[in-house]
Amino acid sequence: MKNALIIHPVVLCGGSGTRLWPLSRQSFPKQFVPMLGGKSLLQLTLERVAGLGPQVLTVSAEEHRFMVAEALDLAKVNGPLILEPQPRNTAAAMALAALWAQKAHGDAALLLFCPADHHIPDGEAFSDMVQGGAVAAQAGAILTFGVLPSFPSTAYGYIKQGAQRPDGSCKVDQFIEKPEADKAQELLLQGRVLWNAGIFLARADTLLSALSHWAPDILHPCQQAMTAAVTETTAAQKTFVRPESNSFCQARSQSIDYAVMEKHPDVVVLPFNGQWSDVGSWNAVAALQQPDAEGNRVSGQGLVHGATNTYVHAPHRPVVALGTHNLLIIDTPDALLVAHPDMAEQVKDVVARLNAKGQPEALTHRKVARPWGWYDSIDRGERFQVKRIGVKPGASLSLQMHYHRAEHWIVVKGTAEVTVGEKTFLLSENESTYIPIGQVHRLHNPGKMELEMIEVQSGNYLGEDDIVRLEDTYGRR
Repeated sequence: MKNALIIHPVVLCGGSGTRLWPLSRQSFPKQFVPMLGGKSLLQLTLERVAGLGPQVLTVSAEEHRFMVAEALDLAKVNGPLILEPQPRNTAAAMALAALWAQKAHGDAALLLFCPADHHIPDGEAFSDMVQGGAVAAQAGAILTFGVLPSFPSTAYGYIKQGAQRPDGSCKVDQFIEKPEADKAQELLLQGRVLWNAGIFLARADTLLSALSHWAPDILHPCQQAMTAAVTETTAAQKTFVRPESNSFCQARSQSIDYAVMEKHPDVVVLPFNGQWSDVGSWNAVAALQQPDAEGNRVSGQGLVHGATNTYVHAPHRPVVALGTHNLLIIDTPDALLVAHPDMAEQVKDVVARLNAKGQPEALTHRKVARPWGWYDSIDRGERFQVKRIGVKPGASLSLQMHYHRAEHWIVVKGTAEVTVGEKTFLLSENESTYIPIGQVHRLHNPGKMELEMIEVQSGNYLGEDDIVRLEDTYGRR
């Protein structure tokens, strides 16, 4: 499709995704999880918006920057990454993006704001929808997109459409919060309502003017933060934009819906007829799978027998549902969720309880992504911990030391270049080495295939904060 106008996509990569626990966790939210055909929702979103403009701007948390950068590479998309020092909801994230775009492309830059974690399989229909709204946005309206509802959902907000305008959009008469079931049914019977998809199109100056009027306590700290922002271009040609932290953290945390959309007089809406899901609950994830004749849906190594209306997510090991009815079963290496579909929206409450009890599984996976690869904590005792470590081709861990632990490394796949003190040497498969407490060391993968090794840590303290980085390719401290 040939675009009539250049649109600058902005992908908002925040959000903790607690309703998809235990698959999605704070350290690895749902937008980064390979969920559909081996691709993450973020990668699919980047691929979907890539043809709309020359670059894609992303806004994410500092701690997720390398996962965003990897998704950009997988989607074959370029663009700067704005890194929020702290989460401040969508109004502040959109303000940062609009300020950057205004400086880079001018007041009239058309910005398309998309959540990173939505599933829209028809990319061409999506692009047509966006281009169809460009006239209204270019004329100074803030355009939002609504989805034609297919059932009376209580999980989505609604938009009530008003009079149609000459440009094909409709005035927004009312934003309606997530309703109770009877209210949702009533809304559908009334007609002229859409699900609120949380996708917006506006000129940079239009959005900034609206923020200045309705939410100056959000915009002004963002302006100060971007004025003092630090920009870094890495060796991998990734541009990280870091707003000044103290100023940004003064911004009020609020969604763009509350901060601007529900108050601004010139907000319009266009309907989207294509398939859409915010993948916001395990019911929504299950709906992405084709059911069998008994209504069962299975992902991975799940097996159902004598079951009905059961969803099994089992990517790592066999999970059997025998004679079950109306269940969601979600298996991960370190946590298992069994839930009735009617309670799917309450998963976030369970996560809050686990977090209050100090359960690490509430926030982090056993397998943790790192810019150089990953590690998987496979066993732990009072004075030892065992990890599987994977290092990408050409990647290196930091030059580092530990005060409280020694380490044994055994290579099980690939070749490792190891630095211990003044010595640097190669280890092949089935070879090992020992890193004493306090010894400076580094691990590098010089090969063209992933390096995998087993690390056995021993000592009186095994926390991840027992690390002194002397030199780091990724700018970590």
